[in-house]
Amino acid sequence: MARLDPHSYNDSTQPETETLDWKARVDFRTRRLHAEATLTLKEASAGPLDLDTRDLDIRGVVDAQGRPLPYILSPPEPILGSRLRIELPSGVKQLTVRYRTSPEASALQWLTPSQTAGGQQPFLFSQCQAIHARSVVPLQDTPRIRIRYRASLRVPKQLKSVMAASFVAREEHGVEAEEHYEMPQPVPPYLLAFAVGSLTSKELGPRSRVWAEPEALEDAADEFAGVDDMLKAAESLFGPYDWERFDLLLMPPSFPYGGMENPRLTFLTPTLIAGDKSLVNVVAHELAHSWTGNLVTNASAEHFWLNEGFTVFAERRILEALAGPEVAALHAALGRRSLDEALHHFRAHPQLTALRTHLSGVDPDEAFSQIPYEKGYLLLRALEDAVGRPTFDGFLRRYLAKYRFQALTTEEFVRFTESELPGALAKVDADAYLNRPGVPQSAPRPTSARLEALEKLRGKVPSQADTKDWTPTEWQLFLESMPQDTSQDVFRELDAKYSLTGSRNSEVLVAWLVAALRAGFDAPLGRAEEFLGEVGRMKYLKPLYSVLASSRDHRKVARAAFEKNGARYHPIARQGVELILARA
Repeated sequence: MARLDPHSYNDSTQPETETLDWKARVDFRTRRLHAEATLTLKEASAGPLDLDTRDLDIRGVVDAQGRPLPYILSPPEPILGSRLRIELPSGVKQLTVRYRTSPEASALQWLTPSQTAGGQQPFLFSQCQAIHARSVVPLQDTPRIRIRYRASLRVPKQLKSVMAASFVAREEHGVEAEEHYEMPQPVPPYLLAFAVGSLTSKELGPRSRVWAEPEALEDAADEFAGVDDMLKAAESLFGPYDWERFDLLLMPPSFPYGGMENPRLTFLTPTLIAGDKSLVNVVAHELAHSWTGNLVTNASAEHFWLNEGFTVFAERRILEALAGPEVAALHAALGRRSLDEALHHFRAHPQLTALRTHLSGVDPDEAFSQIPYEKGYLLLRALEDAVGRPTFDGFLRRYLAKYRFQALTTEEFVRFTESELPGALAKVDADAYLNRPGVPQSAPRPTSARLEALEKLRGKVPSQADTKDWTPTEWQLFLESMPQDTSQDVFRELDAKYSLTGSRNSEVLVAWLVAALRAGFDAPLGRAEEFLGEVGRMKYLKPLYSVLASSRDHRKVARAAFEKNGARYHPIARQGVELILARA
């Protein structure tokens, strides 16, 4: 018996799932899915089969002939949920579990009409990463085991479902519609994704369209109009796009992430709609996942950097191809700053600052940080510098080809790299990145004339001449580098001169609010309170709640804001904010 993933009951001696056939009826009144999941195994088997579940109400398990199969649903364990053990008689290759989800399913967020852009219809969306698929479907919830799936969703007829899969057909039955989908490529369970609401779409290019509520569609289409150029640039770097379509779904404000790379249907936060395309690097990141993460996947959350470090590297190569090396360097500088903040945050848990983590007994959502993203990026950049870009590009293509539609561990990455780039890992001291805390002193640092110009203005009020060509990224870097002891006069003059409290760019706004409040400049406090009611993205909630909670004067403001808005946040985001307030 071997459990290779600390976050799954999956036993490597048991058969693996090959395909999932999933049928679900969406019930907005009870906030439940009434569903059945048919699992087809790779081979006929006998004996116990352990599936991951969380808060599922299991109604029965049958074989392909409809004969009941014995099962035991164990009491829930922290983090993992409940093991569903099914006893398979000899020769069983297919089984069906009938069940319903909990109204508190951790992967699902049910929105009332008042929480949507249109205000007339409810909305439902899923977010299965890292280990939340088990709250929607009983399955082997580990990225080690990739599955193909077919799905049908029954929804109120006036609504539209969308899924990270290929649309097959829609049928209407009285007051309901049934929509059918198929995912022909094998995907890890955390990439199961769907949404239901008042949705419409607009084409962006031959392989892409954007979905949104009607009220937000035109703005979204304008913001993401360049996605086809991005797709072509990515293919020129990493090879053919293997998922046929790259569609986008603009999410409600409560979506907890900037984006989620669900294949064929990337989910995107509405905070990207800045009106000037200045935040579309998030789209580049999610597109890059089509190769690094979706095509080649980490075997478990302990190897998360293989998904995210590679994707940040690929994202910045796409940005460099589209906007030039100076822009890529600015984003790398932002990344290094976020890495340093994450290292400080985990100073009491230095083991979580190594790329190769050991997470038995640790919730992957609590271990989540920018470290696998940015420290992983630095390791790959160091390797690129050590062997040269042409050699590294060839290595990257061979890596993607070898592990295509597979999952791998850090140890397998090391063995492959040693064989393909002999001596390179030792040359960059890869062990310091992979297995030791912190960041090696020799790690690459971004350099550019624009970064040097920003450094000279640190803590000052720049002139109109200084800022006339600044991108929002430069504003963000400038604000994030403000010394904590900067005088309130500087903040007052900055806001008067550049109206930062009124910025439409969420990255600039949050950088401004955090810098000002940390320095004791309280004029933007009201805007911070408002913003906490407008968004659900953890990237913004966590720093804002942290800076408020760290101040004795503002702690009550933080708790009042959470009491007012917490119910609107996604469960994953709500858990993160609760931890911040509990430590205050």
